[in-house]
Amino acid sequence: MTLDDSSLQKFGFIKRETLGSINIDPLQTGGLLTEAAKRSLIEWGDGYSVCDFCGGVLDLIKKPPIHDFVHQALPEFLGCDEARVTNGARESKFAVMHSMGKPGDWIVLDGLAHYSSYVAAERAGLNIKVVPHAGSPEYHIDPEGYGRAIEEVTKESGKPPALALVTYPDGSYGNIPDAGKIASVCHEYDVPLLLNGAYSVGRMPVSAKKIGADFIVGSGHKSMAASGPVGVLGVSEEYAPIVLRKSVHNKVKEVELLGCTARGATVMTLMASFPEVVKRTRNWDQEVENARWFSSRLEGMGFIQRGQKPHSHDLMFFEAPGFYEISQKVKNGRYFLYRELKERNIHGIKSGLTKYFKLSTFGLGKEKLGTVADAFDDILTKYEGI
Repeated sequence: MTLDDSSLQKFGFIKRETLGSINIDPLQTGGLLTEAAKRSLIEWGDGYSVCDFCGGVLDLIKKPPIHDFVHQALPEFLGCDEARVTNGARESKFAVMHSMGKPGDWIVLDGLAHYSSYVAAERAGLNIKVVPHAGSPEYHIDPEGYGRAIEEVTKESGKPPALALVTYPDGSYGNIPDAGKIASVCHEYDVPLLLNGAYSVGRMPVSAKKIGADFIVGSGHKSMAASGPVGVLGVSEEYAPIVLRKSVHNKVKEVELLGCTARGATVMTLMASFPEVVKRTRNWDQEVENARWFSSRLEGMGFIQRGQKPHSHDLMFFEAPGFYEISQKVKNGRYFLYRELKERNIHGIKSGLTKYFKLSTFGLGKEKLGTVADAFDDILTKYEGI
């Protein structure tokens, strides 16, 4: 490629076509910036920006108040003893896995764990034991399955796993497992528990201490109204010296964080949105009510919601036999649903999906959710009898 003026034009300002649409993508609904975060994005978007005020440790910056955010507000919000900002939930998970385990050790994961949990464990050199789910339609995770998995690892390797992880909720079906019971089971075997709250921290009330988890991770860009990539990590007092240990080469830098993490617009938008994020978690009961209402409307049209019922999270997985039947009969049918929704200014179901898809109702309210449900009904009616 020749880097002349003409060829470089494609890399300039790019308009975001989906901006302003009703967005039902689970990756997006909890990450929409607040007005304060939008202003912070412009104000602090230059490079590292906050490093202008850093004396060597990012989370000790007093002005802007990153220190108070990380060391006072986040521990209270997450229900933990120590907290840090990271470059994403997966980086938080890796920091815990890498510090708690040694290559060849084992980790126990739930059968609905996100792929990044597997990749983080693999990168840390850990073996993986999976706690299976019960399968369709609810995909239930039995807390006692953790005990069985721990016993299997101990029998096979001669020692218990270094760590257990539970996904709360999972990113496929939006199931919320009994994390408190899972924590109790793990602690019976002296195995610490990591709570992956990428779809809970910032959407719903969640406390590591109340659950009994030793670690908690969250996603700023998925669920805390921040520009990505950015995440949060909470650690109990017992394990903080291990996960947050300092470098022998630079005594102020924490090894697992590679010294510093979110160094600009990411941490500043995370902080800017935080007041509204805290407030919206207090409205979680209404979010669950809206999700159940929406699910009921879709099931009245012949859709089938998979996962826990009644559902207790905004992320849901649907089987859509009506849409799938249409896709088998119309030209370029795999993409008809995406086109129809785009015409109605609705975004979030991936192009090519008709038989199965997931979506999120978070933050939309009943008026917009009604618009989405009406659109689904209208599309089914449009193709009726083809």
